[in-house]
Amino acid sequence: MSVGVWANTAEEVGDQLVGAFQNPGLLLGIPLALAGAVFMSLGAQYQHRGVEKVERLSGADGAAGLTFSQIKALLTRPSWILGTLMLVLAIVCQLAALVKAPLIVVQPLGAIALVITTLLNARISGHSPTKKSLTAIIFCVGGIFLFVFFAAIYATEKEVTERELFVILALLLVVIIVLGACWLVLRHRMRALFYVIGAGILYGFVATLAKVVIKRIEASQFEWITAVCVLALLAAASVGAYFVQTAYSSGPPDLVIAGLTVVDPLIAVLIGMIVLGEAAAAPWWVLIIFAAAGAIAVWGVVNLARYHPQVLSDSQELGIERGSTPAPGSSASADSPHSESQNRPDLP
Repeated sequence: MSVGVWANTAEEVGDQLVGAFQNPGLLLGIPLALAGAVFMSLGAQYQHRGVEKVERLSGADGAAGLTFSQIKALLTRPSWILGTLMLVLAIVCQLAALVKAPLIVVQPLGAIALVITTLLNARISGHSPTKKSLTAIIFCVGGIFLFVFFAAIYATEKEVTERELFVILALLLVVIIVLGACWLVLRHRMRALFYVIGAGILYGFVATLAKVVIKRIEASQFEWITAVCVLALLAAASVGAYFVQTAYSSGPPDLVIAGLTVVDPLIAVLIGMIVLGEAAAAPWWVLIIFAAAGAIAVWGVVNLARYHPQVLSDSQELGIERGSTPAPGSSASADSPHSESQNRPDLP
């Protein structure tokens, strides 16, 4: 591009940005989405703690899928119940944000939960982030916020037609079948990344369907197709919740949140762009930025799964100092299996 073209493009972006943030709905939707991210990070930490305790008490590893008895036991864990209540508040904030702002603006803002969860998990587990894991987190958050910056400028909302709803529901059915088949056949070899990606994909559909249902109810259009959307939303949310709880049993909470806050908005955004046409006003170069930002964020999730200090420590692939450093001559070792529980706050 020539200097003149770049100058015109910069001026256009500036004008669009000023106009976007003069939108009252956007100014309210963004803080609501950020509040939801805070509740999400706290809820994830407490739910993860509850799953860990249930695994210890049952003596069974839930990495291949939580059993019915383990799920039942979760309902009696105070930490898990508190985490669930916080996640409910996160969902309320997210739905309220979806009412006020475009889908492809609201969804990516959940990435702030990754930063909060990382700090919380480092404090509680004693696994300080390494340089590689911090780099991965920066890529996750940076990619998502690069996306949301341009999404806030060019996102538009359109009325969803019944044909578009049928497309979304058909895609969701295919996704559930594929994920279910993979789980049945390969669940004993699955790791946290599979469950995180699966839950993120399903939650992307949940966010989209929630947006559609809210808009149709506001327009007094609660007919049979809306009821089908509600049922599909509940089914996707239930399967996604099961995947998330299983991911907690095989991975740290910040890895789970990293996957959700990247995969969830990317899926919702793809649906919003391709099916709902929310990015129809975006020029071609913005679409390239969207693709690059998404690739950066996904790269961050994959590398966080590879280099997260808790993952490496649990797999014994690398000696990672856990908790406080014992005094010289002390019988306690940083690699002791009990050091983690000794050095983190006791959650219920």
